[in-house]
Amino acid sequence: MSERFTDFERFADEVARLRGRMRALFADTRAESGLPEMELMVLTAVVNAAAPPTVAQIGRSLGHPRQVVQRAANRLAELGLAAFADNPEHKRASLIVATAAGRALKAADHERAQVATRAVMARVGGSAFADAATRMHAIRTEIEAYLRERER
Repeated sequence: MSERFTDFERFADEVARLRGRMRALFADTRAESGLPEMELMVLTAVVNAAAPPTVAQIGRSLGHPRQVVQRAANRLAELGLAAFADNPEHKRASLIVATAAGRALKAADHERAQVATRAVMARVGGSAFADAATRMHAIRTEIEAYLRERER
């Protein structure tokens, strides 16, 4: 890339391109799940969460508007893949929990995705991904801190 771009701009460009390649890499497994991308992303966020999240928490985490996440969560509930539960911390912000059917669908999706994951891991190597994930986590954490400070 040309010298006219800063390291930050180059990084942002690579992140955008990587996101596109990751979507392409898992397009077939996503299609086999029968869910649109947003619904599968929300189900993944719910299944992988350490504790049941709210719609707003998922939206902030994924960088999507709360309303978009709410529509996906509502659809997952209609399909019996997720359910809403009372939130002891907040009267109006329900928690989203995966049902047994939702966990099973996500497990099958994960199993299908492992074919592509193993193929890419064989080409790149696990340590490269571990290093990249650690560095990207540190960058994301600092960006999040900056955004919180900016909102004050």
